[in-house]
Amino acid sequence: MRNINIREMRNILGKLDSLVEEEQELVITRNKRAIARVLPMQTAKKRPSHIELRNRQQAGSISSADMIRQDRDER
Repeated sequence: MRNINIREMRNILGKLDSLVEEEQELVITRNKRAIARVLPMQTAKKRPSHIELRNRQQAGSISSADMIRQDRDER
């Protein structure tokens, strides 16, 4: 974590991306009071693959078309 004042922030704006990556957290101050915190974005979580889930499910003996037909007939 690094504290920088607003004037320094304006001067290093072009290098902000590398500074945030290096420091992981910047606290911007004005008159020695914290006014903002800059953090790196978190990477998006990897979406789960449903292949494993499908492989664990047992194949049904009844086709989906037959299940739909049965459901309609029961109503």
